[in-house]
Amino acid sequence: MKKRILVVDDDGMNLTRTKIILGKDYDVLLANSGVEALVKLKSEQVDMVLLDIDMPEMNGIETFERMKGFASGIPVIFLTASGLEEDVQNAIKLGAVNYLKKPFRPQELLKRVTQEFEQA
Repeated sequence: MKKRILVVDDDGMNLTRTKIILGKDYDVLLANSGVEALVKLKSEQVDMVLLDIDMPEMNGIETFERMKGFASGIPVIFLTASGLEEDVQNAIKLGAVNYLKKPFRPQELLKRVTQEFEQA
């Protein structure tokens, strides 16, 4: 059975692109907000989350903090267009397993995801 990855991003193009990159090897679920991600995490089996930091309403950091209350064992890789080193440091401090700066190369995303599943 394929591993299931939840991709959370408020940009539809990013969601589509990420699903195309990962869809051959993984079962990919999509959420366009932190709120939608939390709902899916409560109702679906998920093996990893790819989480955008900069989103309206509830940003990725807040989504991750809320997620820890009921899904703390799921590895999270942050995807960020932010150049702020502080955002990345906060994500790692909270327990993110990795991060990837957008725009990323497809092979880099696949490599990071594969590495995290191999280390688990």
